[in-house]
Amino acid sequence: MQLFTASLQAEWMKTRRSAAWWLIISGGLLIPLILLIGRFYNHELIAAENAAPVVWIKLYSRSWTYMGTLLLPMGVILVTSLVAQVEVRNNTWKQLHSAPLPFRTIFLSKLTVILTLLFMGFVLFNLAVFGMITLPAIFYKDVSFPSAPFPFTEILIGNAKFMLDMLPIASLQFLLSLQFRNFLLPIGIGFGLYVASMIGMNWKYGYMLPYIYSSYEFSGKTTIGDTLINFHWLPLVYSLLFTGISFILYLTKKDKT
Repeated sequence: MQLFTASLQAEWMKTRRSAAWWLIISGGLLIPLILLIGRFYNHELIAAENAAPVVWIKLYSRSWTYMGTLLLPMGVILVTSLVAQVEVRNNTWKQLHSAPLPFRTIFLSKLTVILTLLFMGFVLFNLAVFGMITLPAIFYKDVSFPSAPFPFTEILIGNAKFMLDMLPIASLQFLLSLQFRNFLLPIGIGFGLYVASMIGMNWKYGYMLPYIYSSYEFSGKTTIGDTLINFHWLPLVYSLLFTGISFILYLTKKDKT
């Protein structure tokens, strides 16, 4: 446990030398900030929106529509690749593997940092959306804070679904980043797979594409094909499969420099 903690601390320190934090912060704030500017621009509509009983769900859904279909998948691709390939850009793989740390500890600490950063991005995004909904009431006297109760359970479930939808992307990008020593190659493959998934979204078997699930949330489909099985089982299976393959390939790879 002490080795894992030390390795985790070291991986956190490495993120300071990457753009991962800037991506998390900018990605979490961008959509809510744009929507907030739009609300201020159309401030005469804010009072009616905040008085509506569905204001929370309506604006959270609007925010997730933009976030889930574009920024979130691309952000996961970039953040995962940046964190996983810090050693590639700094040419320090040999130095890392010469440290008295088991390879499984290095693998798990890197994966933990990536998932924690993504979780922090989710938290930041939700706080920013909350601010986008409530801030106008501070600046306009004729606008009141939303009177409807905050739907904590619904929003928590929605966030959990999107987080689950992102796991296949994070796990596959992690696999690619550990296998290739070219920084741009995993990112290029990830973007290519995402574009291909978007093109194939309406395909009969589109639910099989691992990069599609955040967009699939807005398709109105909840099951796998004609079965009664919820499609959220697929991203879970994919993420476990990709992580397992990545772990095996990393441990058995002869050239770890």
